[in-house]
Amino acid sequence: MQIANLETGTTWIDCGPDWGSQMENAGLRALDRMLITHAHYDHIGGLPEWYDACRWTDQVGQAYCPPEVVPDITSRFPWIMSRIRFIPMEQPLVLGQWNVRCFRVHHGRNGYSYAFEFVHTGNGYRWIYCPDAIDMTEQQQAPFYGADLVLLGASFVKEPYPLETRSIYDVEEAVELFERWKPDQMVLTHMSHDIDVNVRNTMPEGVQFARDGMTIKLCD
Repeated sequence: MQIANLETGTTWIDCGPDWGSQMENAGLRALDRMLITHAHYDHIGGLPEWYDACRWTDQVGQAYCPPEVVPDITSRFPWIMSRIRFIPMEQPLVLGQWNVRCFRVHHGRNGYSYAFEFVHTGNGYRWIYCPDAIDMTEQQQAPFYGADLVLLGASFVKEPYPLETRSIYDVEEAVELFERWKPDQMVLTHMSHDIDVNVRNTMPEGVQFARDGMTIKLCD
C-alpha cells in the first residue's frame, strides 16, 4: 500500500484489509482518490471500511481501476457504490503534473494484476508501482527499463517452488530484474515473514526493502 501526494491531494494505491490502521498511522482522515491494481482481497479488503468513512463524512470516494477490475470489485461489494465511485481507467489519468497509466502484468497462478506508471510532465521523472507480478513478458517489462524508481513486490528471499505454482517474484529474482532494467532505485514491497528487512547482504546498492512509514521523495 502506498500513499503519494501528487500535487492534487492524497492518492492511495490499493486498499488492503488494514486500511483503517494504515490511515491512522499516516495521520489521514480522508483521501482524494484511490488507484486499485487488481481485485484480490489483500488489495481491496479495506473498501467496506473506506465506504463507512465516506458515509460518515458525507463524501463520495473516487477509485480508478483498470476496466476489467471494476466489475470484479462491484460484484463482491455492490452496496459500496453508493459512496465510492469506480472509474475505469480507459485513458491515462492526469493528476497535476503527473500522467498516470495502468498496464497488465502476469500474476502467475493467481491470474493477472496491473501496474501503474507515473510520468512527470515537467521533468520526465518516471516511477512504477507493481506489487504483484511474476514471469512478465518482455513487452510487460518494457516500461521498467531505465525508470527512476520501481516499487516491486517480492514475498520471499528465495522461493523454492516451481514457477508455475507461484504468483510473485522473490528477492533474488527482483535483484536480477534490477540489474536488467537498471532503474535508479528499486524498493521491494509485499514482503512475507520470510524476509528480515534488516538484512541487506543479498541486494546491491539502489535496492531496499520498504518499511512502515517510509517516505520517498519522487522528484524536485
